[in-house]
Amino acid sequence: MMPENDTPPVPAPHSLPVPAKKSSRYNLSLLIACLALLLVGWQWLESRQKLSDTQQEVSRRLAEADAASQETRGAQKQLREQIEALQAKLGAVDGKLGEFQGQNVALQSLYQDLARSREEATLLEVEQAITLAGQQLQLAGNVPVAILALQTADARLARLERPQYLPLRKAVAKDLERLNALPFVDVPGISLRLEQLVIGADKWPLASLSRPTDAAPRQPSASPLPWWQRLGGEAWQELKGLVRIQRFDHEDAALLAPGQSFFLRENLKLRLLNARLALLAHDQSTFRAELTAVERWLPRHFDREDKAVQAAQATLRQMAGADLKVELPHLNDSQAALRALRNSKEKR
Repeated sequence: MMPENDTPPVPAPHSLPVPAKKSSRYNLSLLIACLALLLVGWQWLESRQKLSDTQQEVSRRLAEADAASQETRGAQKQLREQIEALQAKLGAVDGKLGEFQGQNVALQSLYQDLARSREEATLLEVEQAITLAGQQLQLAGNVPVAILALQTADARLARLERPQYLPLRKAVAKDLERLNALPFVDVPGISLRLEQLVIGADKWPLASLSRPTDAAPRQPSASPLPWWQRLGGEAWQELKGLVRIQRFDHEDAALLAPGQSFFLRENLKLRLLNARLALLAHDQSTFRAELTAVERWLPRHFDREDKAVQAAQATLRQMAGADLKVELPHLNDSQAALRALRNSKEKR
């Protein structure tokens, strides 16, 4: 049984169908919009990244430029300080230069007062060189110094380039030729060897104080000796050390008191020094006599077996054979030409 108030169901209105073409166009537009939005976002992010990188690069370059600017300012400051220091030094140098110029002017005026002309001053130097060469030959027998003095005089004359000095130059050249032809005597070398002998004389051992070489020690026996034999052997060795017997195959060495060795060495040094003085004076006889006396003393008072003593004997024999008798020439030609030149200048 159905209720009375129930009404029949009203049928629902049918919805209108939407076209499919319109829905696909809407989806495509939405997709394009999303792609455009994504593209814009990506470009914005990329632009922002590039902008950030550009800012960092600009900041780095600005920092580098600032550092370079600071270094430049520091270098400029240092350069200014160096320039100021150089200017101060230049001022000091200018002051010293002015002082030096003043001194130079004073010296030039003094030199001009002493020598009126360059020619007169050069001639004075030549005269002094020739006089020095003559003094070295006559007083000291120093041929190398005399040759050097004459060479200096010839060089001074060559600067003048005047025909009136040709006779003097010829005389100087002739004297130089005679001096160069002299036999060479190594006076400085011989003097140096004599000095070495004087220094080494204090180290040469005396023959009276030399000791014979000890005999080879006895090898201990394989079997141990009793104590009383060992004690007797040690006592015998001590007793043998109290007496020394030495054999001399040559002339007995001169015995000296303990205090006389000093005077022996000093007398030996005096002999060597006398030989050195004779060498400088070209005294052949005295030189050889002193060396011969020293050569006789060495084997008599000093140890012949010592290498230093043997070397000293060889040196003495070698020096004693040196020939010191050299006939030194006179510089008469150069001195005569110089006097003739002086006389001709005074007559003018």
